[in-house]
Formats: sequence, C-alpha cells, structure tokens
Amino acid sequence: MWADIIDLHEFYESDLGQVARHMVRRGIRKLWPDVKGKTVLGVGYATPYLRHYRSEADRVLAFMPAPQGVMAWPDEGPNAAALVEENALPLPDASVDRVLLVHGLESSQAQRGLLEEIWRVMAGDGRLLVVAPNRRGVWARSDRSPFGLGHPFSQNELSRLLRHHGFTPTARERALFVPPLRSRTLLHSAAAWERIGAQWCPRFSGIVLAEAGKQIWAVNARRAEETRRPFAAKMPQAVPTPRSEVTD
Repeated sequence: MWADIIDLHEFYESDLGQVARHMVRRGIRKLWPDVKGKTVLGVGYATPYLRHYRSEADRVLAFMPAPQGVMAWPDEGPNAAALVEENALPLPDASVDRVLLVHGLESSQAQRGLLEEIWRVMAGDGRLLVVAPNRRGVWARSDRSPFGLGHPFSQNELSRLLRHHGFTPTARERALFVPPLRSRTLLHSAAAWERIGAQWCPRFSGIVLAEAGKQIWAVNARRAEETRRPFAAKMPQAVPTPRSEVTD
C-alpha cells in the first residue's frame, strides 16, 4: 500500500516527522558522507533526505511513483521532481551514481520491476541505498508514520532481496530508536534514545538501511538463463531393412 503524497508531506512537517528525518538522515550521511560530483536519484519519497546533497552533488533528481503522487521539489529553483512508473524510470542506462530508495520498496507491488529499473539506470560503480521499516521495530507497528505502511524487512531479509535482484550488499546501518510518539518531552530526548538504542538493542531500530553495489555478472547470467528456450532435437528414425527372399 502506497502512502499518499499529502500524508507524507504532512508527516515530515510535524514534530515527529522532523525528528525522524533528522535521525534517518544521520544514518544516510554515515553511509554516504560525500557525493561531490555525483548524480543522485531519490526514488519513492526521498526529498526530505536529499536537500543537503543539493549543494554537493552535480545533479539531484526525485522520482515519485504514480500510485503515491508527486509534489514539486525543491521549493526554490527549477523543479527536480517527476511522476514516474516504478518499473519504467525515464533515464538512460548507467546514468546515475547514487540511488536513494525511501518509502518505496516496502510499498511496491512490483519489487522486481522496481529493482531491475534501478539496476539499469545505475552506473557500474554506482550505489543503491535502501531505507525500509524494520520488522522488529515499533515504527513498523504504528500508524503514526508512513513507516507503518507496507512490508517491513529484517536486515538479513533486505540483503537477500537485493542479492536476488543483482545487487551486492556493501554496508548496513540502523536508525530511529525513539518510539513513534508525539510527546514533546520524548522527542526532545531523541538523541539519547539513539545512543542507547544503538548500543544496547540495535535489532529494534525503527528502520534499517542497506547499501548495495551493482552485481553485473550475476544478473547477466540470470537473464541469460531466463531467456534460454528449450530445444528438442528430432532424432533420426531407423530405416527398415528389406527382408531378403528365402531360397530353397
């Protein structure tokens, strides 16, 4: 189930959403500290996490799936957001260095098509970073945020899914240990929750992050196997030998 674009926007404008954005962005920045000179593509609803890359990257784009809806972004300057079909991204092959997938994989009804399209548009040395709700975390069980929608993942499940679709996991991270409550007192102590959670109960983070590279040889082999057609050779038939006449 896709979250509506209006609901996503309103969540990130709320106090709870701003805290979530800050904590998740720290995890993203830890894995991607430098994108200088790169082309960065956000898929799903990644704009809350793309703003700080705009002054560093060579180009930043935001693709939002049709079932979710689209909103112009950024607020200033030319629009860099587009409404797309999740299994038909309007970009040339190998044209993107970094792909940030947020509020996308857990909601997609066409995960294979989405991941194959991301694989196609990624450069050979590109990186994909998936941000998804953690199956063990309380955020996946709460309807107070878009992280409570769709299919949550464990860290291992997410890694297996990426491997199955031609990616090689390279790094992982966890974030969002503060409970999804709107208490101002609780939200003010979010930094302490992050420190304690990361140290003592990392498996119960609100979200999991998985970075992966492009596994070219594995996908080529798999596609060759899928397109191979069985060939049945016609076996030659034995020619009957005429019976010789029996003489007295």
